[in-house]
Amino acid sequence: MGEKTIPILPCRTIQPVLDFYTALGFEVTFQQKSPNPYAVVERGGIQLHFFGMKHYEPAESFSTCYVQTDDVDELHEVFRTGLKAAYGRVPTRGLPRIGPLKDTPYGTRLFLMTDPGGNCVRIGQRTSEDQHHRPAPKETFSRALHHASLLADSREDPAGAAKIIDRVLRLEDERPTPTQLLRLLVLRADVAGRLGDEETASSALAEAAAVRLTARERESVRDDLERLGELRG
Repeated sequence: MGEKTIPILPCRTIQPVLDFYTALGFEVTFQQKSPNPYAVVERGGIQLHFFGMKHYEPAESFSTCYVQTDDVDELHEVFRTGLKAAYGRVPTRGLPRIGPLKDTPYGTRLFLMTDPGGNCVRIGQRTSEDQHHRPAPKETFSRALHHASLLADSREDPAGAAKIIDRVLRLEDERPTPTQLLRLLVLRADVAGRLGDEETASSALAEAAAVRLTARERESVRDDLERLGELRG
């Protein structure tokens, strides 16, 4: 059997979407302007189709698709490099944007990127054969990180993530470990930026940068330290 699934995604105007994917190393293999705006981009085994809608609102889009790869770290780096060359910076908020690499609680390492049409492309690599969500941790700060990360990325609810982090960091009878504190502060800065709260983002970044870590601890939060560098840069 030779079946193949190809997502067909909406956008208001096709050309900015094509420019975005071209920056990522995709090739435009088909484009038409009439009778209906339509285009196809391809890169390796990835093929995406787009159609134009005049009254479509990208900022309110829920359209998404999932791309499975065997080298998510490489794709993330290539895409970031391409976007920086095209936009003069790596866009991490608004449209378009690319998110950080994360190890999920369901056996996948992935990142999210959203094109100018508001389409969220999830790119992941399996790290476990068990793709079920792991139970939320019972420990206070690990549990907060778990739920805040899900809200920030999977549910696109940065305000909800911010509430969880603020609440747990106000606790007086419990304190996070240095690595937990760093991860919470980096995520807090990230969601503050998405919400346009630059003051909170700047404060959280400064606190995160001041957290002292051993060499082993730094290795365990490598992704978070890279995200810290991106947000500060």
